[in-house]
Amino acid sequence: MGAERKPDPGVPVAQARATPLPRSTLIQIAGRSGLFGVLVLLIIVAALISPSFLQLSNLINVLRQMALYGIVSIGMTFVVLTAGIDLSVGSTVAIVAIVVTQILNSALLPPWVALGIGVILGGMAGAINGLGIARGRIPAFIMTLGTMVMGRGLALTLANGEPISLSQSAVAAIGWIGNGFFLYVPVPVWIFAAIALLAGLTLRSTAYGRYLYALGGNKEACRISGIPILVVETSVYVISGVLAALTAMVFVARLTVAEPTAGTGLELEAIATTVMGGASLFGGKGNIPGTIVGAAILAVLANVLNLAGVTPFIQQIVKGAIIISAVLVDRLKERRK
Repeated sequence: MGAERKPDPGVPVAQARATPLPRSTLIQIAGRSGLFGVLVLLIIVAALISPSFLQLSNLINVLRQMALYGIVSIGMTFVVLTAGIDLSVGSTVAIVAIVVTQILNSALLPPWVALGIGVILGGMAGAINGLGIARGRIPAFIMTLGTMVMGRGLALTLANGEPISLSQSAVAAIGWIGNGFFLYVPVPVWIFAAIALLAGLTLRSTAYGRYLYALGGNKEACRISGIPILVVETSVYVISGVLAALTAMVFVARLTVAEPTAGTGLELEAIATTVMGGASLFGGKGNIPGTIVGAAILAVLANVLNLAGVTPFIQQIVKGAIIISAVLVDRLKERRK
């Protein structure tokens, strides 16, 4: 039979639309709708399991938890796009939480300065990771595993192994960040939305965003093309560290206490959110809308497991299974292309 003809400009629009879509396009559409469908199904199941799930107070808690997962996961998305990984985000959260709390309690500096120092600390932690990986050629897994362990030890040392409560004046100064509302929406959700919007525009509409996808796709080709690999690769870990620091501030402001064990396992939640959102741990694929839906799925899942009385130990098993399943699905999609 003759080869299939391309739609002629004079052919009616309805007839042109009947042309089969490319296979890759169908996979992308199915993947995105499937992810959102999982979220809708999970919400329905949650409502059936526990009628209290749909109570306004519980939904607000879900939104706050989604924001905490989401902020740090956006940083992880930037890292994963370059085929990297950051296991140190939980330790960064603990260090920043302890240091910022100590500064706030001392009342020697204005609150905004203390928060600024926290952001700088997060950026410095990320820069150490980035330089070790990009300049020192240390594998990302090994580098961030080392800084994760070192960071946790530093947090325990700074806090003498004990939780540190915010003073009343400190709670009055920053408590709104974790527990406040703006236009009836929790402040952490607004922070998450602003970061997500900025990150999405960066990846979609800037040369820097294109560099990240290219770096994750073919590092050697980027080197030949003249892309500043050292700067770009280091920058994603700085971004991850800064967003981990912001997560720490929301965490402290919400709970009014900083614990040296804060953020333990947060790297697991960030990775799970990122891969559930469609990012590939092998680099070059991922987006912010997917990360947002992934954060929503994880927040709803954690909430319904708590409402159902599932122990935290079983919850860890579920989250680990989610990561394995997401990566397996990603690999199956790649083989079908």
